[in-house]
Amino acid sequence: MSDEIKNVGIEEEEDIITLEFDDDTAVDCTIMGTFEANDKEYIALQPMDDTEDVYIYGYKEIGDEEFELIDIIDDEEFDAAAAVFDEIMEDAE
Repeated sequence: MSDEIKNVGIEEEEDIITLEFDDDTAVDCTIMGTFEANDKEYIALQPMDDTEDVYIYGYKEIGDEEFELIDIIDDEEFDAAAAVFDEIMEDAE
């Protein structure tokens, strides 16, 4: 298990991703980085609004500068990934 968030490795000007939801809303997010929990890769995204929200998705590299976001539908898996993310953020402070 990695104890740090890793830079995704894309260009500085490309570190923003737009999430599009089923209700046709879109949210621009900065990519905080990737991390590992229970032998799976995850990505942490922070919306570019006034909230302190963080979105966590499964992460899969599919090319040099391409990746796929994977919805985490299992509550236990999400809780485990969120706990690792929280621990990493606490250690960074």
